[in-house]
Amino acid sequence: MKSLPHKLFLLLFSVLLLASCKSDDSEQATGGDTVSENKKPLGTSAEDILSDDIYQSITVEFAYADGFRPKQETIDAFRDLLNARIHKPGGIGFVETVIPPPTGAPFNSTEIRAIEDANRTQFTNGDHMAVYVFFANGSSTNDTQVSFTLGSAYQNTSMVVYEKTLRDIVLATPGANLEILETTTLQHEFGHILGLTNILGDDIHVEHEDQFHNKHCFVEDCLMFFDASNSTRSSIERMSRRPNVPVFDPLCIEDLQAKGGK
Repeated sequence: MKSLPHKLFLLLFSVLLLASCKSDDSEQATGGDTVSENKKPLGTSAEDILSDDIYQSITVEFAYADGFRPKQETIDAFRDLLNARIHKPGGIGFVETVIPPPTGAPFNSTEIRAIEDANRTQFTNGDHMAVYVFFANGSSTNDTQVSFTLGSAYQNTSMVVYEKTLRDIVLATPGANLEILETTTLQHEFGHILGLTNILGDDIHVEHEDQFHNKHCFVEDCLMFFDASNSTRSSIERMSRRPNVPVFDPLCIEDLQAKGGK
């Protein structure tokens, strides 16, 4: 039979070993591979962005080639949206990164991800989150003669706005407003990052998802309506002539609030 001191030693050793493993896990979660925190599926970081349960602050990085910076009004409106919908007591910041003009447009999804990998500078780490937006100097390979992709959210904190496409549409459309088109596209794609509409199948109001355009809201005046990201020239022209940027409808707002948002 083992002596009592020996048993106490084994018990103490086990406790110390367990504490060491937990400490290692914590260090890896906050100070290890921060890049992987920004390479998760779309919608999986919605609660982290909306609430302050884990992350107290957030930085939005706008990456663009020279000549493709979004309008200042678009940036200001996006800041207003963040302040209105997310809890970040540690602050909401913006970083602008001017990158060498990517070549090879139109871009496919693999190329968009490669551009991010080569140029992103802000990453989620500790109690701070980061979101990346690329304002592309080219169009999407998904475009056809009758439909256009205005933007796409493709990872938990990553999205692209096809800035050249927006500007080409405005140049070809008398009366079109670049600020409205740009702001609507940016905010719509951010809505997808926030899990709208029913991205992960966990929205509390699943009945407002468009059956014909999955992951979008069927309310025409809602920011998450399908036309705000990918549509025909005529519908895009109508959107670009709107007097105001559409907003989240009440059901979308309730879905955001259920995940920790305002």
